[in-house]
Amino acid sequence: MKNQKRVIYNLIIVLTVAFLSLLPVSLLGNKQASAADNSKRIKIVFWHEMTGPAQTQLNEFVKQFNKSQSKYQVVSQFEGTYEEAVQKILNTHESNTSPAVFQSADISVSQLYHSGYITKVQKFIDKDKSFNVNDISSVARAFYSQKGELLGMPFNTSQPVLYYNASLLKKYNITPPPMNPSYSDITRVAKQLYQRSNKKVKGMTMEVYGWLFDQLIANSGNYSVNNQNGRLATPTKASFINSGSLKAMEWIQENVKSGDFINYGSGTNASANEMAAFLSGKLGIFMESSADIGQLTLGMKNQKLGVTYYPHADGQKANGVAIGGAALWISNDKSSEVQQGAWNFIKYLESAKNQATWQKATGYLALNKNSKKTKTLKNLYKKNPALKVPSEQLAKTVPNNSNSGIFVEGIVQERIILNTALDQIYNGSNIKSSLTQAEEAMNSYIKNNNRANGWRY
Repeated sequence: MKNQKRVIYNLIIVLTVAFLSLLPVSLLGNKQASAADNSKRIKIVFWHEMTGPAQTQLNEFVKQFNKSQSKYQVVSQFEGTYEEAVQKILNTHESNTSPAVFQSADISVSQLYHSGYITKVQKFIDKDKSFNVNDISSVARAFYSQKGELLGMPFNTSQPVLYYNASLLKKYNITPPPMNPSYSDITRVAKQLYQRSNKKVKGMTMEVYGWLFDQLIANSGNYSVNNQNGRLATPTKASFINSGSLKAMEWIQENVKSGDFINYGSGTNASANEMAAFLSGKLGIFMESSADIGQLTLGMKNQKLGVTYYPHADGQKANGVAIGGAALWISNDKSSEVQQGAWNFIKYLESAKNQATWQKATGYLALNKNSKKTKTLKNLYKKNPALKVPSEQLAKTVPNNSNSGIFVEGIVQERIILNTALDQIYNGSNIKSSLTQAEEAMNSYIKNNNRANGWRY
């Protein structure tokens, strides 16, 4: 009896296999069909540096793009921090492991441009009549352009803004700063908050962070290095001492002297302490990236968050600030077919719908101007109007060589050098003396770098 059941069981299996073999692939399981389909697609390796919610959303975009067409298969790979990833990109170029498209930060623009390892996205824009590059933020495009050509496509983008605790100001009957504040507007609020709280709440801070210093210079219409931030020719000297930097540092020292300014220093701990003090109601104002707005919104709970544009000097119109974040680049060591697939993927990410989704999921700014028309952003801004402020600042800025980023190799070194100078200034040193030392250190780096690259100095 057992042998008879075994024979019948085996016969059923054989008939089932035979029947399935006659069915078209489209009726089989998704995994089997997908595997067969993917093997025929052109593989596009994509390296990125996103973590947390940004990585989750980016992987979802990859999944959706792969489903949207049948020619390309994008494979995303996390490659560490910005600094780690760019070194891997440079070291693996022309190897089997190099990516077809990759994400790289604002600090590496000049480095990638001079490496000769990229295909400028301008090449694809010029040929692709279905893509209107003017839909993408002009300020963001200017940052990643040189000599009128777009090198990489801006993607995850932030801007420096000013945050204030609106609930604290209301508690102490203080008029909030205007949307486009001057230094004196911020000083007024900071001093009032410090005094009216019986010195229990510090009025303001600005982290010791070279990027924030560069943005103060940009907003004044000045430059951090010569040759108009390297946009006219290869930079040969730093220009940290200018009317914009001097006014900004005098403003900082004024607030330090009055006691309403608190110095948290530099680095990860400084940023964390600054954020903790703000969320706990012990700090009223600070300046940081718009990328922090999501964390602040969640952390403030029953308190109201206020956001304004980055401050500017009194008696002077704001010139606008540069962006932060990263862009998407195409490697030139891949076939034209693979590079075209990389471009198609970039186009997909830059659509109005996807840019709106990206902002909602991550806090980075939607770069497609048409994103503001989507229900996603309309609903987001209606629920939390503060989220709209960085996007408005970006939209109102007219790009020029001051606010389009610093086109020089060694931005990391520049930030380290500036951090030393800022730390000295915050602690009461002579402003010109500290900035002169910073200039000399940066000039030495620029000179050695230019010579090493064989550039005319």
